[in-house]
Amino acid sequence: MAQGYTQEEGIDYEEVFAPVARIEAIRLFLAYASYMKFKVYQMDVKSAFLYGSIEEEVYVCQPPGFENPSYPDKVYKLKKALYALHQDPRAWYDTLSSYLLENGFERGVIDKTLFIKRKKKDILLVQIYVDDIIFGSTRDNMCKEFEELMHQRFKMSSMGELTFFLGLQVQQKTDGIFICQSKYVQNILTKFGFSDSKPASTPMETHKQIIADLEGEDMDVHHYRSMIGSLMYLTASRPDIMFPVCVCARFQVRPKQSHYQAVKRIFRYLKGQPRLELWYPHDSSFDLLAYSDSDLGGANLDRKSTSGGCQFLGARLVSWQCKKQTTVSTSTTEAEYIAAASCCSQVLWIQNQMLDYGVTFLHTPIFIDNSSPISIVNNPVKHSKTKHIEIRYHFIRDCNEKKLIQVVKVHTDNQFADLFTKAFDVGRFTFLVTSVGMINSE
Repeated sequence: MAQGYTQEEGIDYEEVFAPVARIEAIRLFLAYASYMKFKVYQMDVKSAFLYGSIEEEVYVCQPPGFENPSYPDKVYKLKKALYALHQDPRAWYDTLSSYLLENGFERGVIDKTLFIKRKKKDILLVQIYVDDIIFGSTRDNMCKEFEELMHQRFKMSSMGELTFFLGLQVQQKTDGIFICQSKYVQNILTKFGFSDSKPASTPMETHKQIIADLEGEDMDVHHYRSMIGSLMYLTASRPDIMFPVCVCARFQVRPKQSHYQAVKRIFRYLKGQPRLELWYPHDSSFDLLAYSDSDLGGANLDRKSTSGGCQFLGARLVSWQCKKQTTVSTSTTEAEYIAAASCCSQVLWIQNQMLDYGVTFLHTPIFIDNSSPISIVNNPVKHSKTKHIEIRYHFIRDCNEKKLIQVVKVHTDNQFADLFTKAFDVGRFTFLVTSVGMINSE
């Protein structure tokens, strides 16, 4: 292995960037596979970085035991990449993408890790994550041809149907696809000592707010941050814990005993629901729709509001957000308007991403349970009630005028984005979790 840590930027390497697939892109891939009813397969490239060619002049010492006795003081000039060099990922991506483009593939416009090949009405999709590759097609022969193509150029490990990718467990059934991280849940329960804990019915208490608690007992910062980091990784497939984890993450600088108790509650909830899974049914439509909500002044530290949003393709939950707003909102209307703008941004990303699949979405509904922000979006006249809102949030009006999205009133009882903005009792919480497409497969 090369000693890449000795490399100096500008001398030994220049550009090192290589695109990496977002976790949302993987869920979109699986949602599309579910809708089109085709199987997804997985391959792994052996020693992927060794295939990349480097453009910079890089020299390495002769490896111990392989010195040339005729030239003991000489060094080797590299033509190919070695593991641990800074330019490895970039060199490998360039090699792989060039090979695919030469063989009739198109690269995604938005997602540079997505490659598409079309034959009449059939499509082959290939998603790259460094040396892991998942692929699927509406015609089985195209998958077999792709495997043969990759074996011709690289040493590959064919792993059959996709079952595990980027920490996500995937079960491909005859009627749909399950996505979960149940093995990871068991691992973190064991790691942090919650294997025998008493289960909780919800991940967050409704009657007790999480505050700064300056007089409380200090907790071990590293242990607390380790717990939060483990839970954040789990939110890739568990939207039901997204809000409480984000709230607890706000206290990582000086965590107190009360904050630790709140985190323990999340683990106790996971103890009771270790196998809650996302469900992508085959028989659902493929319409894009979104829900947006906010909690005015929900952050006790600075009284900033919390934006929550979720996006569906039919009944398939493909993306969700919980984020503290950057400014203090002075009204519910302002908080809801800012949350809707954030949700709109994610909707536009999904719309652009799906263009690579050959799918176009217009008039995507964003459901809001407040009429005032809907009026602001539909009213192009800038009046006194909105002039203090930062200009960057007003792009949602432009999207509305271009008919990319439409804001629609929804009853509060059916506002599924509530799951990402506040805590609820077990009845309401269970309803929301079920409504976003999470089921227990056991």
